[in-house]
Amino acid sequence: MSNSTEYSPLVDADDDDIATASRQTSIYVYEAPVRLWHWLNALAILVLCITGYLIGSPPPTMIISEAAYQFVFGYIRFAHFAAALMLTVFFLGRIYWAFVGNHHSRQLFYIPFWKGEFWREVWHEVRWYGFMESEPKKYVGHNPLAQLAMFLFFTLGITFMIVTGLALYAEGAGRGSFYDILFGWVTPLLGGNSHVLHTLHHLGMWWIIVFVMIHIYVAIREDIMSRQSIVSTMISGTRSFKDDRP
Repeated sequence: MSNSTEYSPLVDADDDDIATASRQTSIYVYEAPVRLWHWLNALAILVLCITGYLIGSPPPTMIISEAAYQFVFGYIRFAHFAAALMLTVFFLGRIYWAFVGNHHSRQLFYIPFWKGEFWREVWHEVRWYGFMESEPKKYVGHNPLAQLAMFLFFTLGITFMIVTGLALYAEGAGRGSFYDILFGWVTPLLGGNSHVLHTLHHLGMWWIIVFVMIHIYVAIREDIMSRQSIVSTMISGTRSFKDDRP
């Protein structure tokens, strides 16, 4: 396998990928661990956003019985902590797979910012999403704008949420705990102000929510308007092309 020295619209594709794509067939892009991670990660984020919102804006106390017999907020916090730890483990597993999986599994973790062609392709995608281009280009993996958005919103965003979330958990776990040893440095970095840490973590939740909304819209839009499959690819792992032109 040999990668082109220039950035190709068939992004992160090797010669076999490009040849296959030009024949209007299908290419196996996303391996099973990547697809499994995607959907488990989506479930964890859904639970985290719902419970995180409720932690930030607690539901009113129910008066049908004593609060001590209900433990509603305790269940909300438990679901949040469990989903957060699952998200962390999934993310570490995803990093591992970026090293052992195929070249498409690595797109999430880097941006070829040194390539001028990459930024020209990003601009083309901006114009395409803005309905200023008449025809989309063909891509095997993520298109350049999607790769940029995934890295900025998701990779960096999830890393930020994991670090700040575990730092908050370390406060409850107490001094000298496992979580305090690993993440106790975060609060002092913010001047020792726990409220600032809570606020940043809460704002990070909305950062992720905005990304998820855009991600779902774009995935459905591209499935309809682009020259390749999008949604079904993350189910089957196979990218199907709608025409035989490069």
